[in-house]
Amino acid sequence: MTLKANLNLRKENAKLNEIKNIGKDRKKANKNQDIIKFLIKSLSNKNGLERRMYSEKLASLGKEALPGLINALLNSKDVIQRRAAAKTLKLLEDQTALPYLIKALTNDSDPVVQCSAAGAIAIFGEPAVNHLILILENQEYTEMQYGLATWCLAFIGANAPDAIKKAAKSKNANVKSAAISALEEPIRQLQDKEALQLLESAINDNSDNVQIEAIKLVGKLYKIDSLIPIVISKLKNQNSDIRKASIIALMQLNAKEALNPLKEHLKVESEQNIKKIFDLAIKKIGTQKLDI
Repeated sequence: MTLKANLNLRKENAKLNEIKNIGKDRKKANKNQDIIKFLIKSLSNKNGLERRMYSEKLASLGKEALPGLINALLNSKDVIQRRAAAKTLKLLEDQTALPYLIKALTNDSDPVVQCSAAGAIAIFGEPAVNHLILILENQEYTEMQYGLATWCLAFIGANAPDAIKKAAKSKNANVKSAAISALEEPIRQLQDKEALQLLESAINDNSDNVQIEAIKLVGKLYKIDSLIPIVISKLKNQNSDIRKASIIALMQLNAKEALNPLKEHLKVESEQNIKKIFDLAIKKIGTQKLDI
C-alpha cells in the first residue's frame, strides 16, 4: 500500500470512529458539518447494511442533517443516494421535510425514489393528507403516483379520520375513491358511523371507480348485513369491473344469502372471465360451513 493510500485509509477509519461515537457526544456532532457531509455522501454506498448505518446516524443528528438530506433527495445525480435520503428522512420524522418528499414523489423519475418518498410521507399522518389530495386532483401524474398517494391515505387511515372523511366527500372521483378505500381502519378500529354512512353512499356513487373501491372495502370488512343486498344488486351492473368486485366481495364475506342470486346472474353473464369468478364464488360459498 502506498503512503498516500495508507493516509487516506487512516482518515476514513478516523471518520468512521467519529460516527460510531456520535451518540456519546451529540452536542459536538450536531455542529460538525463535516461529519454530516461525510454521512450524506456515504448514502451512495452500494452496501445496503452500511447505508442503513449511515441513515441511522444521520437521523440521530436531528435537524442539523435536514438541509443536506433534502438537497441530496432533490438534487443528487446518484439514484442510490436519493433513495437513501428519502428513507433517512422517514427515520428523521421531521415534518419540515414533507413538501420536499412530495416533490420527490411527483418529480423524481425513479420509481424506487417515489416509493421511498411515499413511505416517508405516510408517517406524517393528517398534515400529509392535503398534499396527497393535490396529487390525486392533478391529471398530470402517472397511475403509479396516484397509486402511491392512495396507499399513503390508506396507511394514514385511523390516524386522521376527520381528514379522510372530508376527502371522501370530494367531488373529484380520484380523491373520493382513494379516501373511500382509506376508510377501512376508521370503520374497523373506531366503529365510525359517519365513515360507514359514507361507504354505503359510495356504493351507489355516480363514479364507477368510487363504486368499485366501496364494494372492495365492503369485502374487506366484517360482514355488515345492511350492505349485502346493495352489493348483490350490483351483480347486474353493466360495468364488468363492478360485477367482478361485487362477486369477490360476496365471496370474501361468505354471504350465503348471495348464493341464489349468484347462480341466477351466472346464467345471463356474457363475459367468460366473469363467469369463472361467478363459478368460483358459488363453489366457495356453497361448500363453506356457516359460522356459528
